[in-house]
Amino acid sequence: MSATCFHSCTPSQMSRADFVATFGDIYEHSAWIAEQAFDLGIDHSHNQIDTLQARMAKILLDSDQASQLDLINAHPDLAGKAAIAGELTESSTSEQAGAGISECTDAEFARFTELNNAYKAKFGFPFIMAVKGSQKQQILAAFEERIHHSPEQEFQRALMEINKIARFRLESL
Repeated sequence: MSATCFHSCTPSQMSRADFVATFGDIYEHSAWIAEQAFDLGIDHSHNQIDTLQARMAKILLDSDQASQLDLINAHPDLAGKAAIAGELTESSTSEQAGAGISECTDAEFARFTELNNAYKAKFGFPFIMAVKGSQKQQILAAFEERIHHSPEQEFQRALMEINKIARFRLESL
């Protein structure tokens, strides 16, 4: 997908305000990534998902650990209280629903809650997984596997998953 691929916009022709309004939520509640991407200069090459996503991913990976942790913590729990209460962003709601999380049985919700709590107790941040294309059973299996990783492994995995989520969100524009 290296061709121009944004259906409703052309990043190189946007003002900073329009760019941030359009791309500010690609990274959950973290418009600073879109702001920095724009401030580095947007040219015609950034009209391609690959180029724009690579720039935004690099900004995340090059940022300090405190900023990275803030972004990780901006993500909601999978099948968590915010999802049940309908308090997720539109993107998160769609992503979780697409994976069948919104249709969990009581036992599955209980298992997600148990795993969310255990994961946060161990790592100090929520479990992050790009759930598009996955089903709830695959997500639970990943949860159960990854909870045995080291904090360093999971921090890096969270950043990798966040960049996958961002890619999916860019592709949906």
